[in-house]
Amino acid sequence: MALTGVRVIELAGLAPAPFCGMILADFGARVIRVDRTKVSMTVDTQARGKQSVALNLKSPKAVAVLKRLCVQSDVVLEPYRKGVMEKMGLGPEDLLKDNPRLIYARLTGYGQSGSYAKAAGHDINYLALSGLLSMLGRSSEKPYAPLNLVADFAGGGLMCAFGIVLALLERSRSGQGQIIDASMVEGAAYVGSFMWKSRSLGLWNRPRGENMLDSGAPFYDTYRTSDGKYVAVGAIEPQFYEQLILGLGLDDADLPSQMSVSDWPQLRQTFTQVFATKTQAEWGRIFDGTDACVTPVLSLDEVLSHPHNQARGSFFKDSQGEISPRPAPVLSRSPAEACRTRDPFIGEHTRTVLKEYGFEQAQIEQLLSDGIIECNEAKARL
Repeated sequence: MALTGVRVIELAGLAPAPFCGMILADFGARVIRVDRTKVSMTVDTQARGKQSVALNLKSPKAVAVLKRLCVQSDVVLEPYRKGVMEKMGLGPEDLLKDNPRLIYARLTGYGQSGSYAKAAGHDINYLALSGLLSMLGRSSEKPYAPLNLVADFAGGGLMCAFGIVLALLERSRSGQGQIIDASMVEGAAYVGSFMWKSRSLGLWNRPRGENMLDSGAPFYDTYRTSDGKYVAVGAIEPQFYEQLILGLGLDDADLPSQMSVSDWPQLRQTFTQVFATKTQAEWGRIFDGTDACVTPVLSLDEVLSHPHNQARGSFFKDSQGEISPRPAPVLSRSPAEACRTRDPFIGEHTRTVLKEYGFEQAQIEQLLSDGIIECNEAKARL
């Protein structure tokens, strides 16, 4: 796989950092998640392909163990607020001094500088500060956050993984590591670059929820079908819109012009009434194979069985029967191989990893006896 041979130390965190680590693991990196001891379970649902080492980081001895792991690795991925790693003596200056090739990725909400650098926050806060949240929502309604996808995962985990891959590429030329300052505010804003660059085109001149791509246009929206399901419509271009009207059994001569904004409410009402006359499957039979840009709104349980997704193997079931998306994008020579086994137990690989990083068996047993580490191989065999 593309990242085979790359060793990553991931400090356990929530959502963005685990997703970043999962991306790296899916494409072949050896990702070792460092968990806290005395934790019964983890909330990391994106741990496939990773190993777990459990350390009591309140102890200086555990911090010394972690430092040894970090300086012998290619990447350190940390999700803490500014200053936490420095207090443990594990800041980038400390680690890069011992390993100049190390790539030190810092994934935070607000970044490593600025007045909010040490502030708490979540996806909705980062999205708000990016400017994008102001554009999201229906007409005459308050802004709403689309799950926690934009800042946590797109602007956070994915952008951080991209930064790590860029740094690895640059290191192959310079031989030097570097620090990655991945801010979810800036990552989300960057993902939304189109919003800034397209304002001159007049796409966002109207209030929130009244523009073509923000649910204002009736030909770019979702509609309820007679069986209580939904279809998504994205017939923007005239030739696609023509096929939409044809499939709906309407006569364009009886309808207002597609781009007559003042008539959009009337057009939406017409579309709503027509889509409600047939089931989602019936509309599929009408529109599949056309360029009307009409697709079913699938639930998470339905994606696996859709013919298109089946043909591409876009989703798979793991050993526990849970559905997951296949890693993307698809590489022709070195594709990702998503691990289908269960996620690791906390501390499941502590002994294995420490041995690999040069710790003697007697040292490991002493660390275990002193409560510095936690080993759970036995739990994994149950």
